[in-house]
Amino acid sequence: MAGHTENSIIIDAPFDLVWEMTNDLENWPRLFSEYASVDVLSREGDTTTFRLTMHPDENGKVWSWVSERTPDRAKRTVRARRVETGPFAHMDILWEYEEVPGGIEMRWTQDFAMKPDAPVDDAWMTDNINRNSRTQMTLIRDKIEQAARESETASVASSR
Repeated sequence: MAGHTENSIIIDAPFDLVWEMTNDLENWPRLFSEYASVDVLSREGDTTTFRLTMHPDENGKVWSWVSERTPDRAKRTVRARRVETGPFAHMDILWEYEEVPGGIEMRWTQDFAMKPDAPVDDAWMTDNINRNSRTQMTLIRDKIEQAARESETASVASSR
């Protein structure tokens, strides 16, 4: 068995702002509530290899792993995968951005499988990722929409 999740949200902001904010890895600890730090390990062409470290969980455990991420602005997609898989046999992620009425739809698709000795199974992780993705997407949407409003206000003020 394997896990598969798809979650999306519409962000009322211009594509350029959504793309820039969601692909600014060094800013992820301010964009996502779950990440304590992002350390860029290398950049090769369009691919960035980086370490993500989460805030301690309810048991005080700090989870950290290395991923690689390759954005393709022309296709409005980002492909990512865990390099250090931890409890996952594999974890592959696709981010897609599409202009829709009301803004930009950002979709995250995650395909994964848990290792046989992982502390949780695919079904548990599917539920966890779905719940957490909805939470993080809402936070991200709110922060980007706030930035868009501030940008509009600043441009109106500067044109006076």
